[in-house]
Amino acid sequence: MKAPRVLVIDDEQIVLDSVRKILAEENYEVEVTVSSREGLDWAIQKQYDIVLSDIRMPEIGGMRILRDIKRAKPSLAVVIITGYATVQSAVQAMKLGATDYLEKPFTPEELLKAVTSALDVAAAQPPQEQVLIHKAEVIKVLERAASDSEFVANLYYHGADALEEYDLTGPEKLALLTGDISWIEEHIGTLTKVQRRWLEQRLSAEIW
Repeated sequence: MKAPRVLVIDDEQIVLDSVRKILAEENYEVEVTVSSREGLDWAIQKQYDIVLSDIRMPEIGGMRILRDIKRAKPSLAVVIITGYATVQSAVQAMKLGATDYLEKPFTPEELLKAVTSALDVAAAQPPQEQVLIHKAEVIKVLERAASDSEFVANLYYHGADALEEYDLTGPEKLALLTGDISWIEEHIGTLTKVQRRWLEQRLSAEIW
């Protein structure tokens, strides 16, 4: 049986060394990088069975990595690595397409359990279609976010939970929460200045 190929993206070298050692001992093929930008490129260009990504990194955050991987490879399993301060964001990531999350510091047993479980889930579940279906709902969110400061605060701090009242798919929520202007406009058409306001704010913020 071919060994599963794993990509690990984290800006802490000690985490990369630890994960690589643990997984290599279990016969996984492991590649690691401290650069989130390089990691995203590798995830899309190379063939992996699973990607482990830290959620908070200097270049590109884990939510955007999750988003762009799912756009390109919807069936690829993604596990979010998180510290105590970002567990809430990691839970949100699972609602938006991540297969699981792993909290630092983790034991070898916890790492192996998360990886094997994520691989099993990815093999059993059909990938979520990466298309924008609910155009009117997306516009409602964007226009409300342009004028409702309380709603904006909820989006920043509660992520997907702030969008529960709207009929939106995971990919649609992830696009709204990560400021994915190009993907939204690709499906809806050119947005007005008001409709773009939240997305532009999202791009300039680093809450995750």
